[in-house]
Order: sequence, then structure tokens, then C-alpha cells
Amino acid sequence: MLGILRIAFKLLINDRGRFVTLLTGITFAVFLMVQMTSMFAGILRKAAATVTNTGAPIWVMDPAVNNVASSIPMPDYVRDVVSSLPGVEFAVPFFSGAGLVHLHDGTYQPVMILGLDDTTLFGRPRLAKGRIEDLYAEYGYAVVEDEEYGKLERPDVGTDFELNDERGHVVGLAKLPASGLFGLPTLYTTYSRAIQAVPSMRFTLSFVLARACSPADVPSIKKAVAGLGYVARTQEEFIATITRFYTWHTGLGTNILIMTAISFLVGLSISGQAFYSFTLENLEKFGALKAIGTKGRELVYMILAQAGLTALVGYGLGVGLCAGLIALAKLRVPDYASVVTYGNLALAFGMVVVISGLASVVAVRRVLRIEPFDVFRG
Repeated sequence: MLGILRIAFKLLINDRGRFVTLLTGITFAVFLMVQMTSMFAGILRKAAATVTNTGAPIWVMDPAVNNVASSIPMPDYVRDVVSSLPGVEFAVPFFSGAGLVHLHDGTYQPVMILGLDDTTLFGRPRLAKGRIEDLYAEYGYAVVEDEEYGKLERPDVGTDFELNDERGHVVGLAKLPASGLFGLPTLYTTYSRAIQAVPSMRFTLSFVLARACSPADVPSIKKAVAGLGYVARTQEEFIATITRFYTWHTGLGTNILIMTAISFLVGLSISGQAFYSFTLENLEKFGALKAIGTKGRELVYMILAQAGLTALVGYGLGVGLCAGLIALAKLRVPDYASVVTYGNLALAFGMVVVISGLASVVAVRRVLRIEPFDVFRG
């Protein structure tokens, strides 16, 4: 069997033109599939950045809320009721809203404002500079030092600014695991200051952040909150809700799905045609092997080995090319939303297996039909 496989590899590699064509088709298909799905994964990660950065185990919200940016204000009594439920360790208010910062050059920059509970500052970011306690100071804000930080003219600790016609004072620079989706700089402050700085409706409570005493208490908390007319979601459930919203209700997921399918078809058509042409050009060699006693299943192994080698090499080249271009893009565009995940790699690998499998099936059928006398008849 090793001798048969060695012959198969020599046949494949010696025909450099066909081999390069096969690799090009699979590499290009893998590159497009990984690029599209990585871009989508990056967008979803940014969309759920506030949920991830806050780290709250349970989020209480209006049932119509499907992402952090579209929060629906709730009355303050919801927080009081949630904190009094059996099995709730604590419940704190959380504010999420938008404001306008008046920059020194006279322009305005939209920002996202997150208000933390005045007592506990639960969900506070890690500060790279400054002290988190200074948020209690008059007009105190912490600015997130991420890709959008430059849009605020890179303020340092001690810088004053104007937010919604009110004074703000930078008391710290924060570092977060993930940045937001919409390209807005993020400011942290206390809940009471946030609701004063941002114009709002009659109710000001965006979310209630809670923690259960034990995982067994979560179902009863959800049931009790549902009785109030609201919904309690765990962090994972809220991220899944955000993912479904951007996947099926914004057109983003559908467009990515179509582009991924097109990439698959491109790779299938190029690789299938090239592999079939390669098989036709080597029919005489396959027929000669069959004439000297090579069994049909051994010829099948040869073709599968050729397809497998091409698929693995093309897959590696495609993933490497995509990862390299993403890294270069992030050097030039820091807020470029694209990240390669294990799920993306697994999806692309599965599609490559399908491409190589379908291409080899056509070649196998052609080889198995050949008779030795057809080779020597001429």
C-alpha cells in the first residue's frame, strides 16, 4: 500500500500545473470562507463587548431588548424587587446610553456612557491609569483606552471636557478585553451621574445586574422576573440573543452566509474541474496499473490520497493567508472587526473535506470504468 501511495503522490506532484491549479482553487476557497466567517465572528464579539466586559451573571431587561445598544428603560422598582427575590445575592442598577462630547477643535464626538452602581461600582473596568474610587469625585469619568480612544483627542487623567453641555473630568484610563461595535468611545461613570448627563425618558434604569446565590436558584429567579413582565437572562443567554439578532434580523448574517456559499461553490468548481482534468490526463497510467494487477480499491486509495494531500495543503495555505492579512489589516486599522475562531476553522475544514470528496468521487468513477485493453488498444 505504501508503494501505491508513493506512486499517487509522484503522479500528483510531477504534474505541477494541475497541482498548482488544485491548490489555488482550494486555497482561494478556504481564504474566502475563513475571511467571511472571521469577519462575522469579530462583529458578534464586538456587539457583545459590553456584556463580556461587565461580567454580570444575570441581566434583567425588557423582553423586547435584543442588544445592549437598544435598551428599554425600566422603572426603579424592578431593581428593588429583584434584589428581594429568594436566591439573589445582590442586584444593582446599570445604565447604558449615548452622549455628545464637545472636542477642543469645536467638533462633536458621539460616545457611549455606562453608569455603574454608586455603592458597589459593579462591572467596573480595570484601570491602567488613575484610581477607580475617583469616579465618586465631582464630574468624574473613566475613558476606555481602546481603538476609539483617539477620537476623543487622547485625553489623559486630569483632562476636562464637555459632555451634553455639562462638565466632565477624566479620572482614569481603562483597559477592556473587547471594544464596542459601533466605533464609539466608551466612558464609565456612576449611575447617578450618568442619568443626569444623558437625557432620558421617565424611566432611567437600562438593566439590572444580578448574581444568584447558586446556579440552582437561577430558574426560580427567571420565573419571578417573568411574573413582573420582564426577562432575566444569563450572560451566555444574553450573548446568544445578541448573536441571533445580528445574524437573522440585520441582514448581516444572511450576507455572510451567501458569501460563504459562493466561496464554497468557487472552490468546488475550480478544484473539481482541475482534479477531473488531472485524472483524464493520467488515465493511461491508471490503466497500466490496473493491467499489472492493481485492484480497484487500491486505485481508489490513490485518488483519495491525492485529494486529501491537496486539501490539507490548500487548507493550510488558505488559513495562513487569511490570518496574515487579518494581522496586517489590524496593524493599519486597529478597530478592524475580524477574528479567527476554532469554529471558523472547523467550518472551513468541513467544507474543504466536502470539496475534495466530491472532486474525488467524479475521478474515482472515471478510473474504475477504465479497462486495461483500452490503454494498450492504441
